[in-house]
Amino acid sequence: MTILSNTEVLAISVGGIAGCYLLVAFGWSIAFPERRIWPPKQATTGIKLRVWLATISIFAATFVLGIADWNSFGWPAPVRWGIGLALIIIGNVVVSIGVRKIGFGATSGEVAELKTDGLYRYSRNPQYVADMAILIGWAMLSASGWAAGVAAFGILVLAAAPFAEEPWLEDIYGANYRAYKTRVRRYL
Repeated sequence: MTILSNTEVLAISVGGIAGCYLLVAFGWSIAFPERRIWPPKQATTGIKLRVWLATISIFAATFVLGIADWNSFGWPAPVRWGIGLALIIIGNVVVSIGVRKIGFGATSGEVAELKTDGLYRYSRNPQYVADMAILIGWAMLSASGWAAGVAAFGILVLAAAPFAEEPWLEDIYGANYRAYKTRVRRYL
């Protein structure tokens, strides 16, 4: 039986609490869209910081656990570095392109112009898909069971976010967003 270090326990706790916080916020917003938490009715700095801090905490916890438990699966380097690193790089490129396309404010719950071109022609949520790829890539590269567990929880959180956002997007963009939903998939 492996005993976890204090750092690993802290990383698991931080990632778990951050993920639960976001899942509760998304779940509440799905169940009670008129009293939603996400996207916020007013995108204040405090709300943006809380959501970004929670999201970053999941990624940081996954990273720390991957380092602490490096290659506990014993996977061969070509698989880890070939596939894992490629997913991390591609994911970061897509996130960067997506943020530049819609703007940082829109990624934080501010109203912006509806984007349906570029990456948004292929996925309504390319940044969430790319974030999922980054988590999968790091779990593969680090070949860590603990990192994979927190990454899987993070992927669940990221997959839940669009369900909280879509009613708001329909309210904001109306028929244009509903038509876009019929043409373009939620993820891939």
